[in-house]
Amino acid sequence: MTQAVPFDSMAADYDRAFSESAIGRHMRAAVWRRLDAAFRPGDRVLELNCGTGEDAVHLGRRGVRVLATDVSSGMLDITREKVARAGLSERVQVERLDITDLGAKNEGLRSGDPGEFSMLNSQFSTPFDGVLSNFGGLNCVADLPGVARGLAARLRPGARALLCVMGPLVPWEWGWYLAHGQPRKAFRRLRPGGTPWRGLTIRYPSAGALRRAFAPHFVVRRVGAVGALVPPSYAEPWAARHPRLLAALDRWERRAEALPPLTWLADHYLIELERMNVSTFER
Repeated sequence: MTQAVPFDSMAADYDRAFSESAIGRHMRAAVWRRLDAAFRPGDRVLELNCGTGEDAVHLGRRGVRVLATDVSSGMLDITREKVARAGLSERVQVERLDITDLGAKNEGLRSGDPGEFSMLNSQFSTPFDGVLSNFGGLNCVADLPGVARGLAARLRPGARALLCVMGPLVPWEWGWYLAHGQPRKAFRRLRPGGTPWRGLTIRYPSAGALRRAFAPHFVVRRVGAVGALVPPSYAEPWAARHPRLLAALDRWERRAEALPPLTWLADHYLIELERMNVSTFER
């Protein structure tokens, strides 16, 4: 799978570069607050683009059962190590899955072998209580309505979907890259059709566009900003020099995270949807 290549190369350094950074910790904590409110012990949650497993381990420690998936074998290797070290192997399962294959699950994985398809089909035999996609996995997907249909068929009515997506309008990004003499990077999210990155095309749908892509299978319950006042991760050198200011920005953002215009102007937005009570979906 070509999508796996850039993420395989990032796997070994991802936690140091983001998960363990000051900005990364604030952003992930903001998402975890909403995960903890949405999912209860005993719930069964499908995680897409699980990366190095930080969210899966967090949920597993809270008693949530997680099927953690990613297209990158490198990321999955690290996730398996973390799950084992945390003693959560009975609660957190780790499997390889390309998000774009969700819509093809009944016909078999387009890029997987028959053994992989058989194993994953058994994992999908019981509807999930929720789904999580954190920090931009869906930005790599061209067919969001197809993913929505695939998820709707595998979630129980009333299940929650928490999707953390990179948005198109980020004043922090405009100011940062203009100040560094990089206007093309400053406005890259506004390019029609997306932005090339390491052989992939990254798209930046607004919360409204994502809502439309997931209708009629899901209804939006909440949208929150993740990185509106808190700067994006590439500002980590600045954040490391100003920890008190970063903490203050995070406090102010948390107080107003669900209010416009912050939800429109964030590095990521966390959109929370509920799977509608519909018995049959068009495939």
